[in-house]
Parts: sequence; structure tokens; C-alpha cells
Amino acid sequence: MGRFCRNLCVYETTTLNKSTLQFTLAALAVTVLAVAANSQEPSLLTATPAIEVITPAPNFRIGDFRVEALDADEPARDDPPNASAGSEQHQGFVKRGIRRIGQDQKFIFKGPFEKHNLKWDFVILAGTGAFLAADRHIENNVPHSHFTVYQAISDTALGGLAGSLLGIYIYGAKTEHHHARETGELEIETLINTFLIYAPMQLIAGRQRPDEGNNHGDFLRHHALNTSFPGGHAMFTWAMASVLADEYPKPWARWMSYGAAFTVTFTRFMARDHWASDMFLGTGLGIAIAERTFHARCNPELPSQCKHHQWWWKPMKTDVQ
Repeated sequence: MGRFCRNLCVYETTTLNKSTLQFTLAALAVTVLAVAANSQEPSLLTATPAIEVITPAPNFRIGDFRVEALDADEPARDDPPNASAGSEQHQGFVKRGIRRIGQDQKFIFKGPFEKHNLKWDFVILAGTGAFLAADRHIENNVPHSHFTVYQAISDTALGGLAGSLLGIYIYGAKTEHHHARETGELEIETLINTFLIYAPMQLIAGRQRPDEGNNHGDFLRHHALNTSFPGGHAMFTWAMASVLADEYPKPWARWMSYGAAFTVTFTRFMARDHWASDMFLGTGLGIAIAERTFHARCNPELPSQCKHHQWWWKPMKTDVQ
């Protein structure tokens, strides 16, 4: 075996030039030193760093990899590069939403004073006043039985309407369907606008429900949100139904949305949760808030009611769309 190795070395020495022979001997020396180092004590292993020769592969870029070590107290840097950008985007979305709601409220409060809305102001105010005068007479003729059945029907209709709108919103967000996404976003914006009108009126009015106090529906008796005037169920359901009917102006969609809103309003009244004037005013306010919000924010390029009545509902001019 030794004779074979010697013959092989002689053959290679005679065939290789001088530079190749020197390179081979240098590599052999490095190998011998590495073997000798491995045979030493463990303490020497920690003191002598290991030498590793790496031949880069074609198109291999070491600069693409991070090789520096992190200190113990240094925070990790392997977060996604867009983490801060995502945080800024979230903050921008929140600020944009707050600004939009503020603009909506200004737009809604200006609505009753616009010339083309004066007749609707008269209808709502006159109707509410008439029902206020007739509330006790109407309530005395309402049957006081099966109120739990009416409440169950109301909850079912309200749940069906809200569930449908939630499904449309999720579908639009997941599939980037522009029409469905606008419907979901405008529904949320409308509900927020409705609550910001509903809450102060509830706190100011403080009206007793038909089965509270002396059964006269006195005002200024409560200081909470869960009072009788205006009717919250009517206000919110008509607001949701109006946006849905405007986004999908087909007969079947309008029958379903307005039918659900009417069912909730009527059954809540029959369950003696509200006076007739509460439900009438809640219906009018819900529709008015929904129409103002929808026509201020809708996209006229979508197949909705947005492209109609542009002379009547003037879109909001704002830099936040």
C-alpha cells in the first residue's frame, strides 16, 4: 500500500507544474495542522478558532446573509421590514375613520337646515308631535298579551338583518369585492353616526317606557341610554335597511331589508317596549342618517342608488374618501 502511494505521488509530481505542486503541499500542511490541533486538550480547542475553507458556489452572495451576532440586551431585529409601516397604516386608518365620522356628523347636523329638506323636517316633527299627543290613547288599545312572542320575532328579524350585513362585509373584505366592501363599510359608518345621534337624545329625553312609572311616558325621568325616546331598535334597523336597499336597489332586496326593519319596529311596539311616537321618530331619524351617510360616501360607478338623485343629495366634498 505504501509503495502504491509513493508511486502515485511520483506520477503526480511529474505531471503537475510547479505552482500546482506548491498549492497541493500547502493544502496538505493545513490538513496536518488541523489533525494535530484536534489531538490536543479541550482547553486548546476553545482558544484556537476553527478554520473553515468555503468555496463559494456560483451566484452565491454572502452579503445577502446577516452574520453579526446580537448582544444579550439588544432587541431582536428579525421583525418584518414592514412592521413599522403596518403600525403607521393602522394609525392612519384610525385617524381617517375619526375624521370621516367627524365630517359625517357635521354633514348630518346641517341636513335639516337645507332648503330641500324642510318638508321632510315638517313631516317628522309634525308626525312625532301628533303621536306624542295620541300615545296614551294608542297604548290603551294595544293588547298586553303575547309580548314575549313579539320580542322573539323582533330579535329574529334583527338578527337576520344584522347577520346578512355581516356576511356581506366579510365577503367584501375577503374577496376585495368593491360593491360588497362598500356596503359593509358604509353600514358600519352609518351605525356609528346613528349611535352618536341616538345617545345624546336618550340622555336628554330620559323618557319612561309604557310599563314604567305612572304609565304616562314622562320625560326627564332617567339618565341612561336604555330609555324609551327615541326608539333605538327602529332607529338602528331602519338605518341598516336603508343603506342595504340603496346599495342593492332591486325589489327583492328592498322588500327584505325594509320588511325586516318594519317587523322589528312593529313587534317592539307590540311588546310594549316603546310608545308610538318613539318608533315613528326612530324610523325617521334612522332613514335620514342612512341617506345622508350613503349619498355622501357612495361610489357612483357601482350599481347602486348613488348615481341617482345627484341633484338632490350632494356628495360631501372632502379630502378623505
